[in-house]
Amino acid sequence: MEYETKTPAYSTGDETSFAWTTARRRWPVIITQAIDDAYRAVSNCDDAEKRDEGKRIVEELAKLKYEVQHDRQLTPIRDDGLPDVAIYNEELEKLGNPTWLNVSWLYSECYLFRRISTSFSLSKHWKNYDVFARQKNKTFRSSRPAVLELAARYKDIVTQLREKKKGSEADEETERILFMEMCEVCLWGNATDLSLLTSLTYEDIQKLQGSEARKRAEANILVNDLPAAFDILQAAKKAGKSERRVDIVLDNAGFELFVDLVLAGYLLSAGLATTVVLHPKSIPWFVSDVLPSDFASLLNALAMPRQFYETPSEDEELQGKKPEPLSETELENLDFLFREWSGLHAEGQLFLRSNRFWTHPGSFWRLPHEEPELFEDLKESELVVFKGDLNYRKLVGDANWDPTTPFTTAIGPLGPGSGTNILSLRTCKADVVVGLKPGEDEKLRQTEDGGGDSGARKWAWNGKWAVCSLSQGK
Repeated sequence: MEYETKTPAYSTGDETSFAWTTARRRWPVIITQAIDDAYRAVSNCDDAEKRDEGKRIVEELAKLKYEVQHDRQLTPIRDDGLPDVAIYNEELEKLGNPTWLNVSWLYSECYLFRRISTSFSLSKHWKNYDVFARQKNKTFRSSRPAVLELAARYKDIVTQLREKKKGSEADEETERILFMEMCEVCLWGNATDLSLLTSLTYEDIQKLQGSEARKRAEANILVNDLPAAFDILQAAKKAGKSERRVDIVLDNAGFELFVDLVLAGYLLSAGLATTVVLHPKSIPWFVSDVLPSDFASLLNALAMPRQFYETPSEDEELQGKKPEPLSETELENLDFLFREWSGLHAEGQLFLRSNRFWTHPGSFWRLPHEEPELFEDLKESELVVFKGDLNYRKLVGDANWDPTTPFTTAIGPLGPGSGTNILSLRTCKADVVVGLKPGEDEKLRQTEDGGGDSGARKWAWNGKWAVCSLSQGK
């Protein structure tokens, strides 16, 4: 499409790509989970009109699943009054009205979630229903051990930072190490991506989270530009700039949003930023992406942790289980977080700013042309942090780049000279990757389940490896 890279994009028709697996295995599961959630909500509905409307939505979702599984043509998005309908439908026409199993992966996956959203947005009673909220809350409850560990760590760090402000300044190397630790916490929080991990047990989640897991994973960061990112923020601080803003383009809700807030709160407490702007999605997106309501839900969970963590879930009630009570220390730590983050939000140092561009079907190469106001606004930031795999795919156009291509080249108009400093924190869950050393991709393909000589870059599918890629565009 116009303003996109000319490098070929990944397709659901490519048998060696994760797009092939996604379209045939993951998407039907995701739609089935949405159907199950909507059916449960409808079953518990007393209002006859709302119940009938909900049943029609369930039928539409079932039809969507059938279309995907039987490789039907993608049909135009129905007009629900939102401006992105034309963007989706014009691009669909340019793609030649393709079928689900032989189409641009990035477009079709965005289209899938826009289709799901349309079924709800066209309704009278279900307009604001998040069909993925139940899954997001369940996973966040299962993240309890990591949440409690980080709450204690965060309280200690913020307390120490305040003591340092009263006394001698911390040396720069200590500040650099602390910044890198906070970013790595934020990076590996992406390990719980619900659109990928469609059947995750409590034990699985605990293995993916916590400090020991992070230490083991440090060696798996293939590109690590975090020291240079620190230098950008430290230079602005030393220059005495009164307004120093950091933007975070969010990815997943629940535990990942929690660690995003850990990073945001740390940046503000350490004086590396005076304002942090969080960018959520406007519609339920890729199962677990953050909506503004997820931010409110997280703060509510911290405000009432006993109710959130100690009330048995439906599954626990069926099994006759009761969650372990929180200790007084744990309650104090969670209360500290709630007061910190709600205070920063109330004071205007931490706030959310939605824009429907984040749920458009194309790559971020289009940002300067499709949303020039948003693009100009991001230039006001010292550093724009893009979280997660999808944001990375969109930054680099989800294109089949040679893996040694510089990140600054792969992000096109957002690279050098763009006026924006961009940091991507991404655990690899898709084929595309750039910025690797020569021979590194070939070496990783030879690791266990790495893809070998199959032509598939399987090592990049499972979230085990990560990149922290920086482009200095100012």
